Amino acid sequence: MTVVLDPHDGKSIGITPLSATADLVFVSHDHFDHNAVRFVHGSPKVVREPVTGKIDGLNVRTYVLPHDTSGGSRRGVVFCFRIAMDGLSLLHLSDVGVLPPREVVAKEQNLSVLLIPVGGVFTIGPQEALEWIEALNPQVVVPMHYRVGGLSLSIRPVEDFLRLVDRKVLRVGHAVSFQPEDLTGKPQVWVFSL
Repeated sequence: MTVVLDPHDGKSIGITPLSATADLVFVSHDHFDHNAVRFVHGSPKVVREPVTGKIDGLNVRTYVLPHDTSGGSRRGVVFCFRIAMDGLSLLHLSDVGVLPPREVVAKEQNLSVLLIPVGGVFTIGPQEALEWIEALNPQVVVPMHYRVGGLSLSIRPVEDFLRLVDRKVLRVGHAVSFQPEDLTGKPQVWVFSL
């Protein structure tokens, strides 16, 4: 099964358009840089609402969290999807704008992978990302929502986060394959290429 999280169109934010085929697409919120389902090929099932339970063999749990530090009054809320299958669990924090709530910390202590925004301005920044990481202690952290070449959004580069994090950093290219048994040893940060 192939899953896409928060597809973007690329052009509206100054980067290369998405090219992906998927069985399932999760959309965390209806902002232009997260909801470009039309760029996902195939005939994917699209999840745009909070859900808890099974979807096509995946165990899914959703946290509805503020997109900003004002309880969502400025930018609304985001759906942070936790997806689990075959002994692996992933939590996608989307454009979260707050520090980790107790409810999330209580339920998400054994994550395989945490996808976390680090660019600030519209989301949490590097320092807040560290607080999430310390609270959840996932095996792998994947930074996202940071400045890259051509991006028209004025957010911080991933290096601002990497300078603060106390984990081994691996630059993994465009894709990585792994099994649960591969995620042992010291926690890591995986930085993907565009």
